[in-house]
Amino acid sequence: MKYEIKGAPLPVVICEVEPGESLITESGSMSWMTPNMVMDTVSGGLGKSLGRMFSGESLFLNKYTAEGGQGMIAFASSFPGQILPINIEPNSSMVVQKSAFLASQSGVELSIHFQKKFGAGLFGGEGFIMQKLSGQGLAFIEIDGSIVDYQLAAGQSMLIDNGYLAMMDASVTMDIQTVKGLKNKLLGGEGFFLTKVTGPGRVWIQTMPINNVAKSLAPYIVTKS
Repeated sequence: MKYEIKGAPLPVVICEVEPGESLITESGSMSWMTPNMVMDTVSGGLGKSLGRMFSGESLFLNKYTAEGGQGMIAFASSFPGQILPINIEPNSSMVVQKSAFLASQSGVELSIHFQKKFGAGLFGGEGFIMQKLSGQGLAFIEIDGSIVDYQLAAGQSMLIDNGYLAMMDASVTMDIQTVKGLKNKLLGGEGFFLTKVTGPGRVWIQTMPINNVAKSLAPYIVTKS
């Protein structure tokens, strides 16, 4: 498969699919395609379907297969930012924020990732449930805004404000750290907790979390009674 990512700040990934090759995507993500791309709605089993629902996706996935020759299919981003191509390898899974999965080759498996630590899930801003990508193949991930990545050594940590963590290697652990000082908690604008990620592994940080955009726009939205 060949692909090209076009457009900013609302990008689209255009994939050239070989005969018989399949791509999977969340429901509603396909933007345009050639007529020989045949769609099949799949669940992968009740357990996996429910897992996808809790991780922010729909119960079902759409599988598109090129039949009778090479096909073309495009998947567009739903929010200003980037589409990031990630190679998923066996024994090297990725954990991403809810609703980040856009599309992938059929060898990639989408499941849920539970935060093992209660505090990280409750106060870390990323939630108890995130998405996990495993298997083998190329996956496309939606990022809010731009992306900055860091390679953390074993035991090396970084503090991240809520909502900014977009993706991390499954080897990275997540916890929370309390903001020090009552004045800082109440007046600092960062809340009471920060997300703490610890290596080894790579983390990807996004520059414009959608929840921050919503907060910025809220004062300007006038509701009519």
